[in-house]
Amino acid sequence: MFPRLDRQVGVVGLGAWQLGADWGTVTEDDAMAVLTAAVDAGVTFLDTADVYGDGRSEQLIGRFLAARPDAGLTVATKMGRRVTQTPEAYTLDNFRRWTDRSRKNLGVETLDLVQLHCPPTAVFGTDEVFDALDTLVTEKRIAGYGVSVETCDEALTAIARPGVASVQIILNALRHKPLERVLPAASAAGVGIIARVPLASGLLSGRYDENTTFAADDHRTYNRHGEAFDVGETFSGVDFTTGLAAVRRIVPLVGEGRTMAQFALRWVLDQPGVTVVIPGARDATQARGNAAVAAQPALSREELAEVTAVYDDLIRPQVHHRW
Repeated sequence: MFPRLDRQVGVVGLGAWQLGADWGTVTEDDAMAVLTAAVDAGVTFLDTADVYGDGRSEQLIGRFLAARPDAGLTVATKMGRRVTQTPEAYTLDNFRRWTDRSRKNLGVETLDLVQLHCPPTAVFGTDEVFDALDTLVTEKRIAGYGVSVETCDEALTAIARPGVASVQIILNALRHKPLERVLPAASAAGVGIIARVPLASGLLSGRYDENTTFAADDHRTYNRHGEAFDVGETFSGVDFTTGLAAVRRIVPLVGEGRTMAQFALRWVLDQPGVTVVIPGARDATQARGNAAVAAQPALSREELAEVTAVYDDLIRPQVHHRW
């Protein structure tokens, strides 16, 4: 539930970054198959951005919305990453241009939810930015707004803003810091939490090893050290070898009846305060498998405790202080 939007969504959504770019090639037919499989499996929340494939992800979702107008979907998009990242770029005039482009791409009059897309930290403390977002709501360009953040401090600053409906933040079995202050603060304020990168860029799928390679146009190749954007977006900022070691300790916990990826998604859903988790999917089978997690039983206290122990032993020293 997004209390400040007065919208109910399913707890497992679909992240649509991979439908646009940066995860290797995904054909239009494959993208539409993913969307169809996810929605048919009960997904009601789609997350995209104007920068994913420079609008391709939004356009594909727009085609899907036109074909399934009664699907009852909430579509969240993001804005701000198509320009040089300076606080001065975050103006009402730019917001109008950016949202008009997304409205056209998605084929809608009013965008359900628009998120600032990991803007410079100074933006979160600028009153004029949030006044401009309020104006977009008044003008009915958008129904509500939120933020996507890199750090917990950015999230806490945003949660204090009365108009912010959602905070999107990296949360997974290899990234625990938001559990300490962000999720409790969001819950108290009625701000929805969108958990992104829930599988740590696929690390938590359990399908990779030291010999795994990725395509040249996949961010898991070209952004391993933050060459293109924040390194925390790739494998959650965890060194690949260390991540593999952590996953190998978690695998024995999975048991029968679910995959490693489903176990990792269930871990996210079992954290109090999470509104929706947004795993990506490269094909229909993955989309259906992700959606099925909503009906799976919660992890036991022992399983949760073991994941925490793995994090404390291997991951905390690398990432906990950074984001």
